[in-house]
Amino acid sequence: MNNHSSISLDSALAFSPSNQEVFIVACAILSILFGLYNVMRVLSVKVHSYGGQIELQEEGETSNEAIEHQMMHIAKLIQDGATTFLKEEYFYTVVFVLIFAVIIFFTAEQDSMVPLTTIPFLLGAFTSIISGYIGMQIAVRANVRTAKEARHSLDRAFNTAFRGGLVLGFVLVGMALLVLIIIMVIYKGLFAAELASPSRQEAALKMFEAIAGYGLGGSTVALFGRVGGGIYTKAADVGADLVGKVVENLDEDSIKNPGVIADNVGDNVGDIAGMGSDLFGSFAEATCASLVISATSHELVQSNAFYFPLMISAGGIIVGIVTAFLATNVMAVDQVEKIERTLKYQIGVSTLLMTPMLYILAMTCLPEEFNFEKVSEGGKVTSFKAFVCTALGLWSGLVIGGFTEYYTSASYGPVQKVAKASTQGAAPNIILGLALGYRSVAIPVLCIALSIFVSFSLANMYGISLAALGMLATLTTALTIDGYGPIADNAGGIVEMTDAGDIARERTDALDAAGNTTAAVGKGFAIGSACLVGLALFGAFVTRANMEVVNILRPLEFAGLIIGAMLPYYFSAMTMEAVGDAASLMIVEIKRQFDEMPGIRDGT
Repeated sequence: MNNHSSISLDSALAFSPSNQEVFIVACAILSILFGLYNVMRVLSVKVHSYGGQIELQEEGETSNEAIEHQMMHIAKLIQDGATTFLKEEYFYTVVFVLIFAVIIFFTAEQDSMVPLTTIPFLLGAFTSIISGYIGMQIAVRANVRTAKEARHSLDRAFNTAFRGGLVLGFVLVGMALLVLIIIMVIYKGLFAAELASPSRQEAALKMFEAIAGYGLGGSTVALFGRVGGGIYTKAADVGADLVGKVVENLDEDSIKNPGVIADNVGDNVGDIAGMGSDLFGSFAEATCASLVISATSHELVQSNAFYFPLMISAGGIIVGIVTAFLATNVMAVDQVEKIERTLKYQIGVSTLLMTPMLYILAMTCLPEEFNFEKVSEGGKVTSFKAFVCTALGLWSGLVIGGFTEYYTSASYGPVQKVAKASTQGAAPNIILGLALGYRSVAIPVLCIALSIFVSFSLANMYGISLAALGMLATLTTALTIDGYGPIADNAGGIVEMTDAGDIARERTDALDAAGNTTAAVGKGFAIGSACLVGLALFGAFVTRANMEVVNILRPLEFAGLIIGAMLPYYFSAMTMEAVGDAASLMIVEIKRQFDEMPGIRDGT
C-alpha cells in the first residue's frame, strides 16, 4: 500500500465533508424551488374556459373566449389521455418493482435483516416515477398556454414552452440529488461504527454497494417509461399520420382526425415522462458507480471526498439556473431564426460555464493525490486528472450534440440533401436517409472512444465514471430542452385544431421545428452518456468483484459477447414490431369511427 502520510488531505480539502453535504442539499432544494417558480410562471398565463363539453366553432366565430375555450377543452383531452396512460403504465411498473424488491431483499440482504439495498432501490424507482409524472403534468398545462401566447407574441410563446421544460429539468435533478444525499447521510450514520474502525474501507464499499440500489431502481423505471412510452408515442404518431394523410386526406393535426389526440398524448408520455426516467436512470447509475469505485481509494475514504460525484451535479444546478436566465430574461426570441439559436446557446453556454465549475470542485473537494488499490496499475491519480476526465466527458457531450444537430437540422446539408432526394420518390429518400444516419454516428463514437481512452489512462475506471458524470453535469439544461420540444409540438396541434389563426400556427410551427432539432440533440446526449454509464457500471462491478482482468478470448466470455451484441438488434426488432402492430390497430379503430360516425369527417 502507498504511503498516505505524504499527502496532506486536510489541506487539500477546502470543502469539508459537512460543508459538501450542506452545499449538495442546498443546491438540490434550490433546484426544486426554481422548478416550482417556473410552475407558477407557466400557470400565471390564464386561459379562458367555460368548463364542460363544447361543440366546434361555427364558421366566423373567432372570439378570444371561444377559441380559448376550445383550447382548454382539447388540452384537457390530452391531459386526461396522458394521465390515463401513465397510471396504467405505472401500475405494472410498481408491481414489477415490488416483485424485484422482494428478490433483492432475499439475495442482497444476507448479512442483515435491515433492507440496506432494497430501500434505496425502492426510493430510486419511486423518485423516478414522481419526477416523470410531475414533468408530464406541467407539460400538458404548458402546451395550451403556449398556444394562447402564440396568438400574441413569439417571445411569450417561447418563454412559456421553455419554462415548462425548466420544470422537468430542475425538479427531476433536484429530487434525484436530494433523495440520494439523504440516503448517503442516513447510511453514514448506520455504518458510523464500522467507518470509524480499522476496516473503514471495506465498510465504505459495503455501504456504497447498498446505496447502488438507488441507481438500479431508477433504471428499472426507465425501462418501462422509455420503451413503453416510446412505443405508444410512435404508434400514435404513425397511426394518426397514415389515417390523416393517406386514408382520409386530412391536414396534419386536423380536428377531424381522432388519432391526433393520441399523437399529442404520446409526445408527453414518451418524450417527457419517458425521457425524464431515462436520464434519471443514467444520473443515478453513473453517480452510484462512481461512489462504489471511490470506496476503493484509501485517500478518498479517509477524507470523505467521495461526495465529489454529487458535487458535480450540484454545481450543474447553479450553472443551469444561470443559463436558463439568459434564455428567459436576456435573449429576446422576437424572430423565428432566434429560436434555434437560443436553444443551441443553452447547450454551449452551460458547457462553457460548467468547465471552470468542474475545475473549482475538483481542486477543492479532492485530495491532491490518491490511489485506487483494486483498479489502478500503480499510477497516482491527481485532482487535476480528475478534472480532465470530467471536462472531457462534458465537452464530448457538446460535440456529440453539435454533430447530431448538423445531421438533423434543416439548416445544414444532410437534411437538405434528403429533402431534395424526396422529390424523386420514397426509395431515394429511404436510401439516402439511412446512409446519412449511419454516417452520422462516426464522430460521436470517436468522441466516446477518446473519452474512454483518456479517462481510463488518467484515472482508470474512476476516470470513466467521472467522464459519464461530466457528460451529465448539464442535465438540467438537457432535460429542459427535451421538455420544450413536446410542449411546442402540442401547442401547434392545439392551434391547428382550434383554428386559432395563421400567425399563431406559423409561430408554433417555428417553435416545433426548433424543438425537433434540439430534441435530437438531447437523444444523442442521452445515448452518449448511457454508453459511458454502462462502462462505469461495469467498472464498479469489476472493482467490487476484485477482478483484475476480463479475458474475452475464453469460450464462455466470447460467446456471451456475441449474444450481447445481438440483443440490441433483437430488442429493437421487438419494439419496432410493437409499434407497427399498435399503429395498425389504431388505423382500424379510426376507420371504424369514421364509418360508424360519418359526422366526424364533416367536423360535426
